[in-house]
Amino acid sequence: MARTAAQVTTAVPMAARTVARTAAQVTTAVPMAARTAAQVTTAARTAEQTVAQATDLAVEPGAAPAEGGTGDRPALRRCTHVEPAEFAASVWGRRASLSPRELLPGGFADLLDPAAVDTLLSRRGLRTPFLRVARDGRTLPEARFTRPGGVGAAIGDQADDAALTRHFAEGSTIVLQGLHRTHEPVLAFVQALAADLGHPVQANAYVTPPQNQGFAAHYDVHDVFVLQVGGEKRWTVHEPVLPHPRRDQPWTGRRAAVEAAAAREPLLDVVLRPGDALYLPAGFLHSAQALGETSIHLTLGVHVWTRAHLLAALVARLGDVEDLRTPLPLGVDVTDPAALAPALAAVVAALGGAAPGVTAGDVAPDLGRQAAAATRAEPVAVLAQARAVDAVDLWTRLRWRRGLAADLTSTTGDDGVPGLRIRTPETTVTVHAAAADAVRRLLAGDVLAVAALGTGPEGPVEDAERLELARVLLRSALVVPQ
Repeated sequence: MARTAAQVTTAVPMAARTVARTAAQVTTAVPMAARTAAQVTTAARTAEQTVAQATDLAVEPGAAPAEGGTGDRPALRRCTHVEPAEFAASVWGRRASLSPRELLPGGFADLLDPAAVDTLLSRRGLRTPFLRVARDGRTLPEARFTRPGGVGAAIGDQADDAALTRHFAEGSTIVLQGLHRTHEPVLAFVQALAADLGHPVQANAYVTPPQNQGFAAHYDVHDVFVLQVGGEKRWTVHEPVLPHPRRDQPWTGRRAAVEAAAAREPLLDVVLRPGDALYLPAGFLHSAQALGETSIHLTLGVHVWTRAHLLAALVARLGDVEDLRTPLPLGVDVTDPAALAPALAAVVAALGGAAPGVTAGDVAPDLGRQAAAATRAEPVAVLAQARAVDAVDLWTRLRWRRGLAADLTSTTGDDGVPGLRIRTPETTVTVHAAAADAVRRLLAGDVLAVAALGTGPEGPVEDAERLELARVLLRSALVVPQ
């Protein structure tokens, strides 16, 4: 029989799962007794994308949203049926949310499928830590599923496909870690989702044989989107024992509390089918078991920025406050709370006096550097890029590399010529100031023909200057051919 909204959290035997789910069978996970059909959110259709054609010089608007806007968030819409604005207001970081495939734009086979898993495990020379194996809640030693690759590739931690075949047959789960670094479709999607969320994202894939479970009940220290790729897997979710855990507060430090919580009535108990998605904020307990066939799911880990990051950046900016650099009294006993109390009061007073002088503009550069280090930009095809440098002409179309952050500052060279310094996590390049308008447009997402470079009020006049600018940007891997 078909499930109702109140039944979406109850596990149903496989034989009963013959009727397609409808919008009335979906709910954002809240305590089971409190759920009502009024909590159901209708499906969000992915908005159509349009591309405006420009002049003969082929200037296209890029995918970047207008300043202050959010765009359509197409990657997020693939992960949840909840409208982005509602997701941000009532789900993000607060509660678990189940999205059945009937309410999503499409499945996830384009991101990963069994053939891709086999290729990664047997033909890509995959190495640890991009691979691990788990069974009954324990991770196997690497030596049990890795070996050298033979003559000319004697590195000892490469995936042993024969050993993996045996472990999988015995019930072990294979985990493809950091899949956003080893599998192009996942890489592109992770970058798009990170742009939609504003938070760094990673991807792991979990491949579990039928009727097996890789990990016992636990919680993650980051938010996750679970995308069911193939097979079916039963998920049991419980309320957090520690809401919003930090990276240094793993579940293993609260094992007893986790086991006790997992023994209670679950918040969510449901079978994910191919195309279903589940969102879990950090701290929500969960365990999963494959059912009658091999299960493959993607876990997209969202490493959220928190107010603690702002606090750390604020404290870093207060290092020049003299009262905070003053040594504690001679002979102080730092183990004695009474001895520390006066000094702590002085620190609080100093913070209260200095903190209001720190602005968001002061802390943004520090967080920007952390953000740049947390993600990698779109890959560059080394040889294709070299060919593009050699073949560039006025009709070559260029775009900024997706995910590559840059800081632009005006500068003046030793010869007095004004310039524009382009600083990225990978390199620093200085070009003529006349290129500033074109660089800003590229960075904003525009696609420009080389002939359109430097057409602003201070732009280069000669075609040779435009060509040289294009070569510099290509050699520096700031842009790629469109």
